[in-house]
Parts: sequence; structure tokens; C-alpha cells
Amino acid sequence: MATEQVLHMNGGVGETSYANNSMLQRKVMVMAKNILEDSIMRLYCSTLPNCLKVADLGCSSGPNALLVVSNVINVVDAVSQNLNREPPMFQFFLNDLFGNDFNTTFKSLPHFNKRMQEEKGHSFGPCFFNGTPGSFYGRLFPNDSIHFFHSSYSLHWLSKIPDELTDAAKPINKGAIYLTRTSPPAVHKAYFAQFEQDFKCFLRARSSEILPGGAMLLTLIGRDEDNELINAWMVIGMALNDMAAEKLIEERKLDTFNMPSYCPTVEEIRQIIEEEGSFDIERMETIRTDWVKNINVNDDDDSLIDEDSISAEAVTKHVRAVAEPILKSEFGEAIMDELFIRFNNYVVHLYGVEKLELPNLVIHISKTT
Repeated sequence: MATEQVLHMNGGVGETSYANNSMLQRKVMVMAKNILEDSIMRLYCSTLPNCLKVADLGCSSGPNALLVVSNVINVVDAVSQNLNREPPMFQFFLNDLFGNDFNTTFKSLPHFNKRMQEEKGHSFGPCFFNGTPGSFYGRLFPNDSIHFFHSSYSLHWLSKIPDELTDAAKPINKGAIYLTRTSPPAVHKAYFAQFEQDFKCFLRARSSEILPGGAMLLTLIGRDEDNELINAWMVIGMALNDMAAEKLIEERKLDTFNMPSYCPTVEEIRQIIEEEGSFDIERMETIRTDWVKNINVNDDDDSLIDEDSISAEAVTKHVRAVAEPILKSEFGEAIMDELFIRFNNYVVHLYGVEKLELPNLVIHISKTT
């Protein structure tokens, strides 16, 4: 099945929905807020548009989809007051793949607009929203039409599983669904080649669509050079291996399935941006998060609760909200409950023994002049 058809988060507002299980993503957005504020302030002061056009690529659904919108509005409103200017109009484009639950986000817009009007009063100018379904690895907008692109926790998803992992007569990543510490060099080479191709397509498309003076802020899950960190895909792979050994799933399916995701290192990202040549790197930082801690945040609180509040159940719901659609398309719905029970048990066992962290890469780039 084509990746675009199954690569989406769990929709709706149920117990395993992304809307109710996306605190990790929200946490990272809050931690990167100061970089977003700085990039928006610099862009707005240098261009002073009458209508600021912002695209959020890979917006998904739920409360996080409008977090960047409110952050942008707050920054521009504050700068406008300092400059003694009327704030501009805003036009926000919310983008994700066709299977995304846009309806949940659209239904929240009346409440969002009301809240903004109550907070900003007469200074809150017209704010327009557009849904823009489609892959950000291709063109989404006309030439010279967007001031600012934002993308958080999306660009580590690939446009497809690398051909080398699916076309080989003999599986070259047997028993694994992602890169592991013991993966053959050919597996890493295939994953990186696909990521490099996708990311260059992304940069080329945005370079045509961005207005002069425009910029982008990109946040994605990265990887350390030593590859010593264990991520959720590796833990899912462990659970699937156990289920294959017990004949609960077909071993052939496990051997031929690979997650369409790649977490690059800082140097890999830098290399690709410099080789493609359309953008200059203004700022690049790594924000480390423990992906197992139960994270409680709001817009004003970016602190993690202590280790005693670790909840394997919470992280299991989070990972299920993200990964279930694509896993279900390959292994069937019947095994999902059992799979994530085993995932939960592995998290309990591994935490405190292995390093369960994510290096999140935050990159502010501007169009090369």
C-alpha cells in the first residue's frame, strides 16, 4: 500500500487518538518556542507585510495544530505594538497528507478565533485559514506566495520505504523494522539515500514558493552519531519479533516491513542543506527529550515532571496514536492491542537500563539571496 495512504495519525478525539496523545510533540514545540519567536520577529521586521502568510507543514490534528498559529500571532502583535503599527492580516495554511483528520482541527477554529479576539481585542485583525492537503515533498503553493514555513515532527517521515529494502529478493533488514545497532551498512545507506532525496525535494519546492526575505523553522527527530539511543521503532521491532517467534504474525511480513522514517544527524542535515543550496542556515540547535517521561505542559510551563511520574501507559498511547495506522495496514487490526501491551512491557523493562532519549533538531533557515 502506498505510504501516503496510511501515513497519518489516529484521528478523532478517542482514547488512542493523536489529539489526546500528542504531549511529546507539544513539549518540543514549547521548548523551541524561543527560536520560533526570534525567526518570526526577524522576518516580520524585515518585510512588514500587510498580510503575513504562514504555512504549517505536517500540522496533523488536535490542539497542537493551532499552537504555532497562536505563537506567530502573539509575536507579531507584540512587535507591531513596539513599532506603533497596526498588526497585519494573517493567512495560515494547514498542510498534511490526505488521510489527516482536518475536520477535528477545523471544528476548533471558532473557539480559537473567539479566544484570540478576547485576548487581543481590537488589535486582532482578520485571520484566514486554509486546508492544504498533499505531500510536502512536492509543490503545494504558487511561486513567491508564502512568507514563513513551519514544520514540527514531520520531516523525519519519508515519502516511501527505500526501494532497496522492499525490492531485494532476500530481505536485507531481516528481523528489524528500522535501523538498529546491528543493521547492515546497506540498510543505513538505503535509508539515508531516501531521506536525502526527499529532503532535497522539500527544499527545492519551498525555495520556489517562498517570498523574498522568507524563512523556515523545521523541527524533526534526529540521531546521535554513535546511534546508541533506542527509539520507539526499535522497541516496536522487539515486540514484533517476539510475536513472530510465537507465530502470532508471519515472519515474512516482519522481515519485509520497514518504517518509512529516518532520523538524521546534525551533520547529515547540514550537508544536505548546503549541497542543495537554496537556503542559508541561520541557527541549528539540538533539544534533547526523554521520550518515555509522561510530559505535562501548557504554553507557560515547559518543565518536565520528575522521574517518579514515568508512565509507560502514557508513552504507549502516544506511540500507538502515531504508528497504529501504518502498522495496522501491514499486520492487521487484530494484533494491535497485543502488540502495544508488549510494547508497554518493554518500555517498563528498558527504562533506566537503556538511554531512551530523542535529540530533536531545530533548524532556522532563510532563502539564499
